Amino acid sequence: MKQDEDTMSADNLHYLELVDVARRIRSGAVSPVALTRALLARIERLDGNLKSYATVTADLAVKQAQQAEAEIARGVYRGPLHGVPIAVKDLCYTKGVPTAAGMAIHAAFKPDHDSTVVERLAAAGAVLLGKLQLTEGAFADHHPSITPPVNPWDKDHWSGASSSGSGVATAAGLCFASLGSDTGGSIRFPSAANGVTGLKPTWGRVSRYGVFALADSLDHIGPMTRSAADAAAILSVIAGADANDPTARQEAVPNYLAGLERGIRGVRVGVDRSLNTTGVDKDMVKVVDDAVAVLQSLGAEIRDVAFPSPDAVVKVWVPLCAVETAVAHEATFPAQADQYGPALRGLIEAGRSLSAFDLDKILITREAFRGRVAAFFQDVDLLVIPAQYAASPTTATMATLGQDEGAIEKLLRFTAPFDMTGSPTITLPGGFTAKGLPIAFQLVSRHMEEDLLLRAGHAYQLATDWHKRRPPM
Repeated sequence: MKQDEDTMSADNLHYLELVDVARRIRSGAVSPVALTRALLARIERLDGNLKSYATVTADLAVKQAQQAEAEIARGVYRGPLHGVPIAVKDLCYTKGVPTAAGMAIHAAFKPDHDSTVVERLAAAGAVLLGKLQLTEGAFADHHPSITPPVNPWDKDHWSGASSSGSGVATAAGLCFASLGSDTGGSIRFPSAANGVTGLKPTWGRVSRYGVFALADSLDHIGPMTRSAADAAAILSVIAGADANDPTARQEAVPNYLAGLERGIRGVRVGVDRSLNTTGVDKDMVKVVDDAVAVLQSLGAEIRDVAFPSPDAVVKVWVPLCAVETAVAHEATFPAQADQYGPALRGLIEAGRSLSAFDLDKILITREAFRGRVAAFFQDVDLLVIPAQYAASPTTATMATLGQDEGAIEKLLRFTAPFDMTGSPTITLPGGFTAKGLPIAFQLVSRHMEEDLLLRAGHAYQLATDWHKRRPPM
């Protein structure tokens, strides 16, 4: 006989969506303590091979779960994260817990305070299982001393960068959701690679206080989850103004969960057929086309459009990221350059050599593109595009990417432009390759319209089940 989900043991819940687990916790059907212990046991059993965690905070997690369980028992309920085990990318400061940002130079660093996002998650009653592994400094490659996280769908395929651990742990049932960061695609690449839902909010929508910077004007913090509804639950907690971050947006934070059921009838969805197919593999093209068909069946108005060419702004993303990264690492580079891996060291050196003349040309190019994108969104509400040019690249392919002229720009073509504009995007699982590996697409909206992205993502996920597929572990 099939076991009813409401009476499932804590040992069998690891693949459920956060909002489903939250409902069971609130009703008393699931114990936060038992659930946390089950997740910790799963991490111990599986993560030796997956390498998604940099640090497991077992004692802290059990203590937080016990507090949550006691509060809920006496009728104090803080919301849908209360008692739910999650994890955060290891560039978010966590008081007294190692926070290395994937860097050998920071391996022993223990902050004396929490980042704003960690503080807000704790205030919402979330249980912190630990800190998730990432590429060095959140750039392209993992430090040579670190074993990269392994894609749970297939060990020979890319797990994404830079939020690799966040994608792997969320997909593999080692947490119910995670936080990632995105500077050129670092929420979207691992979300696509691991078959999870990733939300890159508007730049400044989520405070970056207490988060290691890669490139300040490009960095975004956002949720990586199993569904749009889960992402809505987390964004409602972590978004909003912050006195410690003068770049954080001041607008009030809505209850993103509350509006999910409104659907997308009449929403204007732009489709640039040329952009979506040029240099894009056939599996990715099919997933985007299929997603457009689903959105249309849900009542969206599909419009053929010409999106502003991203080519110029993609070309200048690397040098802009380089100079901002050089600034972020000024205290330790070049003084401790020997502790840096080759990719991050090369980026910083390039940034330090950039002239003011060249930097100003980059900034002019960026502002022009921002203006064109803002004008574009006067006529449509959403843009649908691939998550990346290739459905599921292998680790071998990604290891040689820098050797091919234009390959980096090809990889960044669908992601970096929206870090340059600060536009919000959502990455949604939309299909599988013949080999059984996940493929994703993106929706993009105007600034501060995360509610629309989440609503559209939720509507799509009610009509499909791609996001409910789990890796064969």
